[in-house]
Amino acid sequence: MAATRVRFCLALLMLVASMAAWMMPSAVAGSRPPPNYADALSKCLLFYEGQRSGKLPPTQRVTWRKDSGLIDGQDAGVDLVGGYYDAGDNVKFGFPLAFTGTVLAWSIVEFSAEMGPELVHAHEALRWLTDYLLKATTQPNRVFVQSGEPFSDHSCWQRPEDMDTPRPSFQVNDTHPGSEVAGETAAALAAASIVFRSSDPAYADTLLSRAKQVYDFAYRYQGSYAESIGQWVCPFYCDFSGYEDELVWGAAWLNRATNSSDYTKHIIHGIQQIQTQTKLRVNGYDSQFSWDNKDAGNYILLLLMQKVDYILGDNPLHMSYMVGYGNKFPQRIHHRAASVPSVDQHPQHLWCKDGTPYYVTDAPNPNLLVGAVAGGPNDGTDNYLDYRPWSNQSEPATYVNAPLAGLLAYFSIHG
Repeated sequence: MAATRVRFCLALLMLVASMAAWMMPSAVAGSRPPPNYADALSKCLLFYEGQRSGKLPPTQRVTWRKDSGLIDGQDAGVDLVGGYYDAGDNVKFGFPLAFTGTVLAWSIVEFSAEMGPELVHAHEALRWLTDYLLKATTQPNRVFVQSGEPFSDHSCWQRPEDMDTPRPSFQVNDTHPGSEVAGETAAALAAASIVFRSSDPAYADTLLSRAKQVYDFAYRYQGSYAESIGQWVCPFYCDFSGYEDELVWGAAWLNRATNSSDYTKHIIHGIQQIQTQTKLRVNGYDSQFSWDNKDAGNYILLLLMQKVDYILGDNPLHMSYMVGYGNKFPQRIHHRAASVPSVDQHPQHLWCKDGTPYYVTDAPNPNLLVGAVAGGPNDGTDNYLDYRPWSNQSEPATYVNAPLAGLLAYFSIHG
């Protein structure tokens, strides 16, 4: 078990490295005291409360956020209230959302003991996501994969509590397939069923049953959502790597969740398809692991790239890239809710362009989105410009914190 956990830790290090190019610069060795990994873990999980969409619970700790997205799904006659905004915008993109769920669940499965008192918050973060996925998959052979029209949303700088841009619901189905997003959704539901198996077996049963249903749809009606609804998901979360890796990924998690080999034939077939397409290039695109590409996750390529300490301040700039951690961290992350005064500070409605002055100002964000991890340096150097419009360096995302939670839990005990 210990060896398995070390291998998983190395794999997660690779995952974070591939998702955040800023981890590529060289770290500064040994000149600073070790990070407080437990504190970073707490903040890492708190970030998810700042990304919540829907009716917020009484236990909400990020109190400057309020209810939002309460009409999501109404256009399609379904309840799609809830879930997470993926990054600094106000759209709920289903593909990276599901990937966040899978990897967050994986982190919890492997490192629940190391999470200590934060385990309850990890469970809350995951359940907020899976509750939404259950809503999005209530109908057979249909998965709702996005809430919000991304082009109008991205043309506005508006806090989610005020958003008045169109909120259409996008779906994949038997005539408009989306095997990559459905396969990832199945993986998330299956992985989460393992997390909740001991604490809430009835909920775990529901998750696993739905995972099987969604995977059957993904496998039976094969095709890419980039072709079915590509005009709405591209270029934001367009699928470039094909959907075979998600089918393998989903089948692997179903095998683990069911403690069986029922899906092995799907895994073998999927790997053969990937090999046929000559996708196994160790030094190429397919050595990555991200919301889009699962090849490295499927084959557990143990590629170790820079360490988590770099994120937390062991770098030439001596700054943490996690908001709220340490004495020096990004002040101007690319995030609508964080950069626009909260409803408590500014009760009046702010329309689409009313937030523009807050977008262009050099002033720090008025709301501290604790735990958000900025994109950071991404040009092969250690240079970082704390500049809100530069989204590739300053925008956080839910799918970055998901593997980071596992890393921080591990290092909080073994670091």
